[in-house]
Amino acid sequence: MSFITTKGVYGLNAMYELTQGDGVTPMQIKNIAQKAGIPFNYLEQLLNQLRRAGLINSVRGAKGGYLLARTPDRILIYDILVALEGELAFAEYTLDNKILEMFFKDMQNGIEEFLKVPLSEFQKYENILLDGLTYSI
Repeated sequence: MSFITTKGVYGLNAMYELTQGDGVTPMQIKNIAQKAGIPFNYLEQLLNQLRRAGLINSVRGAKGGYLLARTPDRILIYDILVALEGELAFAEYTLDNKILEMFFKDMQNGIEEFLKVPLSEFQKYENILLDGLTYSI
């Protein structure tokens, strides 16, 4: 599997920020860039790729911006990464060792399955983070 580059990391970060909106009001690119800490010009390129992949919609005009094309539970992390990184696959190889060949095949399948969760899965991690916070006065 190719490593996930900054494209994938920034793209997931931008998609996460879009889940934080109300789903009706478009989020402006400058706000996404600021909240996610992504350079504006780079984010613009990523959002165009995600739009072409059908994962987000763009809205023109003064109150325009970006919205998720579907609800977060209907967008897979895997699809986001494929849209940005290209097909996620191990380099082609031929091994004489059938044990290692089986291991690598299982590993690739396991990674793909792990990534085939919806974008809404980030809510689970947000809940874990919030549960771990303690407040004192």
